[in-house]
Amino acid sequence: QVQLVESGGGLVQPGGSLRLSCAASGFTLRYYALNWYRQAPGKERELVAIISDGDGGRTYLANSVKDRFTISRDNAWNTAYLAMSSLKPEDTAVYYCSAYGIWGKGTLVTVSS
Repeated sequence: QVQLVESGGGLVQPGGSLRLSCAASGFTLRYYALNWYRQAPGKERELVAIISDGDGGRTYLANSVKDRFTISRDNAWNTAYLAMSSLKPEDTAVYYCSAYGIWGKGTLVTVSS
């Protein structure tokens, strides 16, 4: 079955860190660029980060997360990651990964004290 599955979300205090994972199955992820999006309550879906195909040598991060988030991939595990640090309440959202026209179901990140 071709799918992407996100994991690693949860409740974290402001200033904390989380690492999200996006595991691909049914296709070889390294052939495709991968995107992370997020959607906060009552807001439109927002592009957060992109990593290029292959070795992932090219990345893009939205200005709102540029100095705090890192996108990476491990092709041996057919998985991509979004490492998030210095989290803020405004980072609260459901985070989705997307590649090859496929979307995961999302993982919820809540930043609150």
